[in-house]
Amino acid sequence: MDEQTQGEGQMHQPKPEHKTLMGVLSYIGILIIIPFLMAKDDPFVKFHIKQGLLLVIVEIAVWVLGSAMWQLWMILNLVNLATLVFSIIGIVNVVQGNQKELPFIGSLAKNFTF
Repeated sequence: MDEQTQGEGQMHQPKPEHKTLMGVLSYIGILIIIPFLMAKDDPFVKFHIKQGLLLVIVEIAVWVLGSAMWQLWMILNLVNLATLVFSIIGIVNVVQGNQKELPFIGSLAKNFTF
């Protein structure tokens, strides 16, 4: 019975690979929906979902502004580049198992509650 009890206890804990995959998906645009639906109860994944959600909001805002004000395309492209860099930094943090806040984004992401 001990082996069976241990096996059941391990089933409830997410595997590290699962946490890593869900964390990485948190930084890939609209794919943030997958970890939000499947693993938002895990503190590690939730931390990265919050930061990824803020990046997605920035990307959508840049897209809307770019549609309305094409004259700002140079500035908006720089913002897009910054979101790409922040996403890469976030993915590297996930793969390394770190919960480091992204520059500028991390302090704002704490305000999300779900």
